[in-house]
Amino acid sequence: MSILITGIGELTTNDDELGSLADAAVVLDGERVAWVGPAAAAPDADSRVDVGGRAVLPGWVDSHTHLLFAGDRTAEFSARMAGKPYQAGGIAVTVEATRAASDAELLKNLLLHVGEANRQGTTTIETKTGYGLTVADEVRAARIAASVVDDVTFLGAHLVPPGSDAESYVDLVRGDMLSAVAPFVRWADVFCETGAFDETQSRAVLKSAQEAGLGLRVHGNQLGPGPGVRLAVELGAASVDHCTHLTPSDVDSLANSATVATLLPACDLSTRQPLPDARALLDAGATVALASNCNPGSSYTSSMAFCVATAVLQMRMSVDEAVRAATWGGARALRRETGDGAVGVIRVGARADLHVLDAPSTTHLAYRPGVPLTHSVYRRGARL
Repeated sequence: MSILITGIGELTTNDDELGSLADAAVVLDGERVAWVGPAAAAPDADSRVDVGGRAVLPGWVDSHTHLLFAGDRTAEFSARMAGKPYQAGGIAVTVEATRAASDAELLKNLLLHVGEANRQGTTTIETKTGYGLTVADEVRAARIAASVVDDVTFLGAHLVPPGSDAESYVDLVRGDMLSAVAPFVRWADVFCETGAFDETQSRAVLKSAQEAGLGLRVHGNQLGPGPGVRLAVELGAASVDHCTHLTPSDVDSLANSATVATLLPACDLSTRQPLPDARALLDAGATVALASNCNPGSSYTSSMAFCVATAVLQMRMSVDEAVRAATWGGARALRRETGDGAVGVIRVGARADLHVLDAPSTTHLAYRPGVPLTHSVYRRGARL
């Protein structure tokens, strides 16, 4: 069943040849984009939708979330807003609640948050394990997540569980836990940070995951300067996420590598950290992604539009740069931006994921911050 979407006032394609089109149309055929071009030249289709001059862009690609959890951390948030510093150890509170939850409770919570994101224009979602920290609980998280989201990342190296020895736990993560989780995940990640895992431990986990055939991601340089970026580039990780505290050497390394710098501005606002220097990364030629980092402790938002507005208003990114980072950039961080079924882009053969704004241009995402501007969303060719 093909659908002609016409009356597009501004079409953001993220395709180098197509660019941004005015008075455009798109044909969706099943789960793929079948045609893109001027509305006057649009072919016939089985059905037709006129969006009345609204802007259309690819669906948001949220390449960093932690949606498989139970429990609540409002007390921690309130304490932080009252002046208590953010520390990685708060993860243990969510671990306890997640372990105690049933499969049905975890699935219900995951579906709630995915649905919330979908309604705001997010059509591709990555999420991580990391709130189980036992073999059985990590496998359970990976299995449930894999039934719902596009990409699952193994984050057994999120925190050393209370009462555990760090070296013994690292051996478990890169041994039995990795072997058990691997069939359900595409990626492995490590929280390379003071209070979590040091460089030696992080490298050991990542190299074992790489040997097991998983792609790599890294939580790095969030709470202060550290080895996360250097380690990610050294091992060829697809993405290093946070990048809040970067040295000039870190920026140069990212600019001269295929590793994406994934920025998580909602997290930095919530933890009262400085915002990343997006301008330095972009000016150096690094690939930048924006993601929500939706999680119950440090960034409890699924709004990619909020991240885009923040990036424009406070991080000196242009609207076009921020929108691209939240779509194509996220797709690149997941290595899903090319080939058949590509996401984060609107071109023939791409996955039929469209975000229709209730506005004439993407500029309104930052021009009218906080205003719900999602008119409609198509994911895999179906209107949500």
